[in-house]
Amino acid sequence: FHALEALIAALAIPEIWPAVYVRFEAGLLQDLGFGLDLSKCAATGSLDDLIYISPRTGRAVSREAGAPYHDKLLPLPPFMLSAQGGLVEGDVGAGLDITGHFLEQFVFGPLNRPLPPARVWLLDRLGEAGRL
Repeated sequence: FHALEALIAALAIPEIWPAVYVRFEAGLLQDLGFGLDLSKCAATGSLDDLIYISPRTGRAVSREAGAPYHDKLLPLPPFMLSAQGGLVEGDVGAGLDITGHFLEQFVFGPLNRPLPPARVWLLDRLGEAGRL
């Protein structure tokens, strides 16, 4: 409920609401028992330079550990690690790719359902507006 309130409040701030929406989806995954682990590198335990996420486990991976597998890993935008980070072009799209992947893998896929059409529509509109 509080996450939805925060998202609704953020809708009034065009610069940030798409990032807040990504965090909302990540929180939804967490509440459903499929939370992402962005606290440390899955391979080394390092807390630094986390730039990937494993599409299989949902765990963060550092630049060094992920380098040999970078084609198989999802890029992890910095804003998903810290509320302090600013957004750069591509961050929201990368975040939505991550949450969409795990929503599809753990929530909708097991039910043999696609992602909701409203989410697809939202991504289309954000793309048209240059907000991804």
